[in-house]
Amino acid sequence: MGNYECCVPCLFGIEGIAGDELRRLGMENVRVENGRVLFTADETALAKANVCLRTGERVLIVLADFTARSFEELFQGVYRTRLEDLIPKDGAFPVKGHCLNSQLMSVPDCQAIVKKAASKRLGEAYGVTWLPETGAKYQLQFSIMNDRVQLYLDTTGPGLHKRGYRAVGNDAPLRETLAAAMVQLTRYRGREFLWDPFCGSGTIPIEAALIARNKAPGMYRRFAAEAFPWLPAQVWGQARQEAKDKEFRGKYRILGSDNDPKCVSLSMANARKAGVADVIQFRDADATKMSLPAQEGILICNPPYGQRMLERQSAQRLYAALGRHLTCADGWKQYIITSEPEFEHYYGKRCDKRRKLYNGMIQCNYYMYLGQERKK
Repeated sequence: MGNYECCVPCLFGIEGIAGDELRRLGMENVRVENGRVLFTADETALAKANVCLRTGERVLIVLADFTARSFEELFQGVYRTRLEDLIPKDGAFPVKGHCLNSQLMSVPDCQAIVKKAASKRLGEAYGVTWLPETGAKYQLQFSIMNDRVQLYLDTTGPGLHKRGYRAVGNDAPLRETLAAAMVQLTRYRGREFLWDPFCGSGTIPIEAALIARNKAPGMYRRFAAEAFPWLPAQVWGQARQEAKDKEFRGKYRILGSDNDPKCVSLSMANARKAGVADVIQFRDADATKMSLPAQEGILICNPPYGQRMLERQSAQRLYAALGRHLTCADGWKQYIITSEPEFEHYYGKRCDKRRKLYNGMIQCNYYMYLGQERKK
């Protein structure tokens, strides 16, 4: 078995959470950087990371790391990389990537150069002038930042946030990896009552249920590297069986509510697909009027932001109404993500802690009201 330098891209703000996850999974040499986490893995660990990681976006193998300020330097750097060690003669190797603050800023041109260099390297390695690319897909990715080029092989395929339970979302879905990070930041372990009063498509309650049960998010999906002949098929079965053996069984108190009946129905369908419908209750209710479902617990939500002026004013009125409704909810820890910079003003109280997170490309703050925990 070989050892690979691996990279897990992350949404900004949750790199540390992903790093902690990888350490708990037993990964070696974990290093947290802006926007990503690096670690070392053999084939078994590579499969385990894909199956079990909740907050990373995908698992990439680092193929090369070099400096390039010209197309010739980019070509030579890729050409020197031993691609034939991982990509077979018939392998399809599409290229995608991004550039930032570098001499080389044209993504299409860089894609063409990387493809040309990879084709020359593989053609010479296999003694052919034409590569059929009829086999499995070996997605090559490049990152060029500050003239530093990193070339990767994607082992995941569709991003890790695509768990498979949410085929259809509502109008403003929260990415599953971000929802999992938000739940982990509350330190929820399944003992408290957990309530999402704006559940939408059910992502936060479903991710909370997966965490409470210690259920691997990638248990029932496929990964690109499962088609790689150099990665033994048994490592995937082993990773899934090991994850299944570590699942918990028990009764958990998780509630998702929304004032849109369609969202409630969608949430219930998604929970069934995720295999956690038996531990989540969904309810059609207005968050600013419904009675608290318990004396104490964890409230965690992604309320409407309102990106346009009229929508923003409506969202601000919603925050104010929610704050008034929860004035006496002293037994509840409250965790709310929003892009509204004046959220605390409208909500009616200052948070105990906050953390900058990104919901897609939207910069948000995660406001944390710790309630009685703050007094301990």
